[in-house]
Amino acid sequence: MNRNKRIFIIVFLAFLLVVILITIDMARRTTAPWNKRKQLERALPGGAIRDTNAVIDGTAIDTTGLDTVKTN
Repeated sequence: MNRNKRIFIIVFLAFLLVVILITIDMARRTTAPWNKRKQLERALPGGAIRDTNAVIDGTAIDTTGLDTVKTN
């Protein structure tokens, strides 16, 4: 095996490893649509949500950063 081919294989394997690690990281941080209710129960333990048919609005605007916006 010549030097260029060996370098190519090493770089390819390193790239593949990085992509696999990023994929695993993203999979751990993401919740599947069918597990959304379970995630909510973990986040708010103790029956904080009494209405099981309640729909959580995920489109609400986060206004925490609006205080820093310049209005001049």
